[in-house]
Amino acid sequence: MLLLGNGGRRRAAGGDGLGEVQQLAERALYDVAHGRFERSLSGLTAMAALVTTAEIYFEHYKASFGNKWMWSPIVVTPPVVVAGIGGVFSRRWAKVWLPITAAVYTANGLMGEYLHARGVARKPGGWKHASYNVPMGPPIAAPGLMCMVGGMGLLASILRRERFRR
Repeated sequence: MLLLGNGGRRRAAGGDGLGEVQQLAERALYDVAHGRFERSLSGLTAMAALVTTAEIYFEHYKASFGNKWMWSPIVVTPPVVVAGIGGVFSRRWAKVWLPITAAVYTANGLMGEYLHARGVARKPGGWKHASYNVPMGPPIAAPGLMCMVGGMGLLASILRRERFRR
């Protein structure tokens, strides 16, 4: 299955490395097409959880962590990161610990959606003045990012493991 097409020819040694990149891209596309993306998606879940939590930390810091539940995304992230990295190296971690921690991460994102919607409702005028309160209140869609990252971890746990061949 040649997706990027070089006519079936291998690159000669001493080239600029484009052939190796092409072969790696072909292999990744083949794995995705055949449902083998567990290792890669586990690693991506760990990285996405770190980036997401950094952004959450800065936003909640600006709000002075006024509600004790603002700490919950920061607390549930380290297990997801450890399980995601573990899922890259161990099938057991990807099948046992990653779905558990990703489900907790997703549930925390859903809880954040509720708390942010409640925050908008508690502003003067509530949802009647949504055109003002939604942009000025807590971001309604922001916790959805946690749900998506947790969903990536859940998806990684049901996919098949890549086979790294030379």
